[in-house]
Amino acid sequence: MCYSAHPRGRRPRVNAPGGNLNQAKTMVDLEYVRDKVVLITGAAGTIGGALAERLLPVARAVRCLDHAETELFFLHQKLGHLGSMSPQLGDIRDLDRLRFAMTGVDVVFHTAALKHVGLGEYNPFEVVQTNLQGLNNIIRGALDMEVDRVIFTSSDKSVNPTNVMGASKMMGERLVIAANEIRGRKRTRFGAVRFGNVIGSRGSVVPIFAGQLLRGESLTITHDEMTRYIMTIDEAASLVIEAGARMRGGEIFVTKMRAVLIRDLAAVMAEALGKKKYDVVRTGLRPGEKLYEELITAEEAPRTLDLERLLMVTPATTSSDVSRPLLEDHAEAPRVTKEWNSAKDTLMTRAEIATYLTEHKILEPFTTPGALT
Repeated sequence: MCYSAHPRGRRPRVNAPGGNLNQAKTMVDLEYVRDKVVLITGAAGTIGGALAERLLPVARAVRCLDHAETELFFLHQKLGHLGSMSPQLGDIRDLDRLRFAMTGVDVVFHTAALKHVGLGEYNPFEVVQTNLQGLNNIIRGALDMEVDRVIFTSSDKSVNPTNVMGASKMMGERLVIAANEIRGRKRTRFGAVRFGNVIGSRGSVVPIFAGQLLRGESLTITHDEMTRYIMTIDEAASLVIEAGARMRGGEIFVTKMRAVLIRDLAAVMAEALGKKKYDVVRTGLRPGEKLYEELITAEEAPRTLDLERLLMVTPATTSSDVSRPLLEDHAEAPRVTKEWNSAKDTLMTRAEIATYLTEHKILEPFTTPGALT
């Protein structure tokens, strides 16, 4: 089938968030990492690298842990001049290696994970080893080495999960919240963030569509009604850093995001890249894949606070020494009253998507000479 990238009428959607909730560059408080020692797991990944770039000029030292030797080498080549960067080869499945890496560390940003839904469905045992046993090692190592705070990166796929990766992230959130409750006299605090679809990250839909369009191939769209919440790499990194600054322990922070229809995103990208007409191949949903994503469960909504740009899910237990101060700090904050479901939210128009891609320079890597080499 041949598509022409022209806007079309919109179906009415409910529960629209007001205004443009995605900001071009979010300024966040970095004082809590100033002159501190920071560990980033999965540092050679998209979010890990973005965090390293933001933290290196401020922190006393940034330890970048990853098991991908070549990618870690190139990360060091790219960012090493920004500050005291220590590229550390290691796997989060190895508790002893983590204890060694966490010696003297103040803050841990845990971004390492197996994230691809399709691969996870065929390799669930590996997902368990990395996303759950690896996280358990992070928790144990942080408590043993008296780390001050740990921020775990989760996903909207953790909400009512239908795939292995999402289920591992849901369980990961529970592990982090439980660790915060049982830490006793230990100073270590644990918190989490939930990402949406990090647009432009490796393996995400934007580089896939861009590559297909620039090579003159058909676009592979799973389903005409697929919707997703989106955020930029910068917004994802800002969420992690802000969560570290604001956390008392036990919270899950979520950026208020806009939702898009994936085929609208494809149409806008095609026009921006000069491909007025393109073929579409509908591949159907992959194993474990949903047509939509959710940011907050129905059970969480009554204990989720609206903090202007962010949503903050508080622990289910409200009487512990951890949860009481957390709720007291935000006694005036309103509770969430709307359902955050990308299939029921107001979708961005094609004009809004085009503006979003331009403002955040999402397509710049694909419009420079030699983009596909």
